Amino acid sequence: MKNILTLCFTLLLLVGCGNEPKKEKFTYKRTKTEIKPVVNSTRLVLNSNDLMMFDKNLLKGQAGKEINLILNHTGKIAKEFMGHNFVLLKKDVDVDDFAQRAVIAKDNQYIPEGDETIAYTNMLGGGESDSITFTVDEPGSYIYICTFPGHYQIMKGEFIIE
Repeated sequence: MKNILTLCFTLLLLVGCGNEPKKEKFTYKRTKTEIKPVVNSTRLVLNSNDLMMFDKNLLKGQAGKEINLILNHTGKIAKEFMGHNFVLLKKDVDVDDFAQRAVIAKDNQYIPEGDETIAYTNMLGGGESDSITFTVDEPGSYIYICTFPGHYQIMKGEFIIE
């Protein structure tokens, strides 16, 4: 009886071990993706916070090149109380007049009617971000501001297009 059990066990072991490993039911091919830099584009990141400040007061870009700007609101206060945006004004716009008209444009995210802006982001609250892409064709110095009521005098900077 002992010999029969040993024989059965040996046969089971041989039969079980003789099989090839199971093949997976899927296949895949490794590919190498080459990441190419965008040649005709500039990427800028601008941060704003609950202290009514941008982290940069000077930005640069090149005329005719696409500019991708990301605005981050790194604070925690909601946009109803401490909202921030980025508004790039055209040359020779009266900043004080524009900002005063922005105060009453709440329904349009504090952007007054007219053709005085080159680009602007949405109004952001704490923890939010927005991205815009634009091109400026004419070299020069431009002003950017936050149009939330009372912010523009502190939250402003110069955008130089070379």
